[in-house]
Amino acid sequence: MSRVKVFDLRCDGAHRFEGWFASQDDFDAQLADRRIGCPLCGSVLIRRLPSAARLNLGPAEQAAQGEAAEPAQLQTAALRAAMQLLASTEDVGDRFAEEARRIHYKEAPERGIRGVATRSEAQALEEEGVRVVAFPFPELAKDTIQ
Repeated sequence: MSRVKVFDLRCDGAHRFEGWFASQDDFDAQLADRRIGCPLCGSVLIRRLPSAARLNLGPAEQAAQGEAAEPAQLQTAALRAAMQLLASTEDVGDRFAEEARRIHYKEAPERGIRGVATRSEAQALEEEGVRVVAFPFPELAKDTIQ
């Protein structure tokens, strides 16, 4: 069985995430080559955070630890929801406004789509009754997430 090093990381945008590496050397090499990117914003300006061993604490300490972890848990939930959205929608790229209209006017099969639209295109779609939601994690749509 091979062992994996799990490091707590943070980008320059203050997004926290985990990275899994074969070794410390693997982490160092990927960091130096800027192959580690923030899954939320895509930044490659990453630093490793100090990690502590998991401790079995009493109820008061566990409650305090839970409060500190809440933003990270919310971030993880948001990331999972974004990944689910990517997995369940079709990327139509810069044809988003055109394809959204086709679906709205029943000229194309109804399905979830994602893509790129300008503010004016999105506003025009809304005025036509086509609901548009901005995707807050554009970097997720570009690459495979580890």
